[in-house]
Amino acid sequence: MNHIFNARLRDRTGLFTLRWDAGRISAIEAQADTATMAFTEGSIFDAAGKLVIPPLVEPHIHLDAALTAGEPNWNLSGTLFEGIERWAERKALVTPEDTKSRAHRTIRMLAAHGIQHVRTHVDVTEPGLGTLQAMLAVRDEARDLVDLQIVAFPQEGIESFANGRALMSEAVEMGVDVVGGIPHFENTRDQGVSSLHFLMDLAERHGRLVDVHCDETDDPHSRFLEVLAELTRVKGMGARVTASHTTAMGSYDNAYCYKLFRLLKQAGLSFISCPTESIHLQGRFDSYPKRRGLTRVPELDRAGLNVCFAQDSIVDPWYPLGNGNILRVLDAGLHICHMLGYEDLQRALDFVTDHSAQAMALGDGYGLAVGRPANLVLLSAENDYEVLRTQGHALLSVRHGKVILRRTVGEVTWPGAQPPEGTSRQG
Repeated sequence: MNHIFNARLRDRTGLFTLRWDAGRISAIEAQADTATMAFTEGSIFDAAGKLVIPPLVEPHIHLDAALTAGEPNWNLSGTLFEGIERWAERKALVTPEDTKSRAHRTIRMLAAHGIQHVRTHVDVTEPGLGTLQAMLAVRDEARDLVDLQIVAFPQEGIESFANGRALMSEAVEMGVDVVGGIPHFENTRDQGVSSLHFLMDLAERHGRLVDVHCDETDDPHSRFLEVLAELTRVKGMGARVTASHTTAMGSYDNAYCYKLFRLLKQAGLSFISCPTESIHLQGRFDSYPKRRGLTRVPELDRAGLNVCFAQDSIVDPWYPLGNGNILRVLDAGLHICHMLGYEDLQRALDFVTDHSAQAMALGDGYGLAVGRPANLVLLSAENDYEVLRTQGHALLSVRHGKVILRRTVGEVTWPGAQPPEGTSRQG
């Protein structure tokens, strides 16, 4: 295959033909009307008026923990903290072969839904860093399906875990792409602040990106985001820094947030919300009123800050469900965040495409433009609204000019009856 025709593009009217050569997009041409071309297997594809987008993006997931729920014990309370305890038990059973097998199975789930760019956090609170070594191998082995960014994630803390600083430094030397942190899980606030200074200096010295699990709690007094934002502002690293979760912001009072947002805009960092996981884990210590457990997604978005959605977990100690479909998470996130107004629905895919690519600093490696990699996905609907409403499917996924996925969506039949209008086909 080297071109696709009768395609719709986001934020553009009419139909288009996209061509590529040597793994890069060579032309994007407006069509005067619907084209009819002789189909040649492996060379051209008729989009039939459906939407073509750059690949979907998964900016926050834990591949090293995926598919481990219930091994050896289930998280019965549903809290973040018991999840960490259950993972500590599972870590004792982890082998490199086990890690790689589960990671590859999960990557195939993601790729099956049109995802080609993935940022995974990998627990480095492990003497010997065997899990990280396995995931670095997966990064290379899975490159035909996804571009994989690896975060050095100190699940049990940097300052509060034995040799935490040394393990983080070793992880960077081994070749991780991103430096992580978890300041709210450190034993004291002082240690949390110290961990942020350490990880930001480490990332700056080695030219790495930053993605911090920040204030993933309902505690309104957990305010490490202001520390991360100020360090980001002072160092001028906004394009390289992401704050993940920040669920405590949902419990901050408005007066404090007014001041905080001024700093956030000055810092220019990105935000990732994991709505299905956060609404499951947070609010666990409330009776009623029960908090929704998400950061202030619409407020961040309206303030001009970059914010996106992610899955976080697939069948692990923190979240027992998940199937790799980020459109499911997008649907839940927009519901939970009260973002089902007309304007949000027309641009819904922003939160799982362009915004996520910006958080991952993909730059010219992402997007539908001449000269960029021929990475694209054909969805089973014609625009953002219909993709979201129908929970559309990835019908075709092209990576570096090669087809990696084709899907045929089944037809619904109505024997002996006239189907209701608009229900004859799925998607």
